[in-house]
Amino acid sequence: MVPRVSPVIAVPTRRDDSGRTDSSRTDSGRVSVFLAIAALGILTVVALAFDGAGQLRALQRADNLASEAARAGGQSIDLVSAIEGGPKRIDEPQARRAVTEYLAAAGASTHTVSFPVVDGETVVRVRVTVTYERSLLGLVGFDDTVNVTGEATARALTGGP
Repeated sequence: MVPRVSPVIAVPTRRDDSGRTDSSRTDSGRVSVFLAIAALGILTVVALAFDGAGQLRALQRADNLASEAARAGGQSIDLVSAIEGGPKRIDEPQARRAVTEYLAAAGASTHTVSFPVVDGETVVRVRVTVTYERSLLGLVGFDDTVNVTGEATARALTGGP
């Protein structure tokens, strides 16, 4: 018995003038461009989420620092006036020093302290600026740092609850 040999069918390959075959059409690489653009979009969304959360944490830190610094300044009352039975008011130079010392110990350098009068009472208002260094948004064209500001006000409490 003679083994049967299956016939081989030759499929002609088309070639253009440059000698390229059909497999190298002009649309090759379009998927790569799409994936590159999609990857950039995904990276941008991840960067926005990551650095957005970091910026919110920096804002919360600035608010907390301002609150605690205002509280420290609000505890600086004019002792001479208070001991003599006079009004309990904030000693502004002492309050300014207390705020500066607290913020220096906490590592915050940029701040302002003011003493506005609210309803006839002098209060301590502290504004703290914290710089957040972005990790990922700088890779897609945003600034590397952003400044966030927190503000708080404190007053000297007099009397009971």
